[in-house]
Amino acid sequence: MNNNQLILASGSQYRAELLRRLGLDFEAWAPDVDESPAPGEAPRDTARRLARAKAEAGARRFPQAWIIGSDQVADHDGKPIGKPGTIEAARIQLRSMRGQVILFHTALCVAAPGAQRFREELVDTEVAFRTLSDAEIERYLEREPAFDCAGSAKSEGLGIALLDRLRGDDPTALIGLPLIALSAMLRAEGFDLP
Repeated sequence: MNNNQLILASGSQYRAELLRRLGLDFEAWAPDVDESPAPGEAPRDTARRLARAKAEAGARRFPQAWIIGSDQVADHDGKPIGKPGTIEAARIQLRSMRGQVILFHTALCVAAPGAQRFREELVDTEVAFRTLSDAEIERYLEREPAFDCAGSAKSEGLGIALLDRLRGDDPTALIGLPLIALSAMLRAEGFDLP
């Protein structure tokens, strides 16, 4: 069993809730990382870069700890979709995505103590949105204003009703932390996970 400190380098309550499923002791710490895409950067590359940047920031702050960095970027035909922040932005996002397939790139980076090595993985989830009416979008936003989720829809909540189908290897990746990949990474580093 690995007895070193484990840090989740994220301020996301959703990621912390997911990590609790593994039954490991950890602390959550929000790194100060600019999450803006670099000019011309593909959404999948943004997700990878930000997950690594969060793990590196954690490794600098907690040099004796294991650090988990993760980031997710929604991709609509090569263009990133961020968190809406407002009801009007959420309306615009949902209208643009109705009847469309959106790719959610969830990147994961685990840093060993002292940043001696990094394990990285990208888990993609394909999300097909139903052809939503304006009335359906309004009802959804009244009941579950998902302003803090890329794409304005929480698949772990009412947002699942907006979808036709999901395709991916790990259902937790869409929520923001791919636990199947993370479990494999941590087991490879000596953590006791069943």
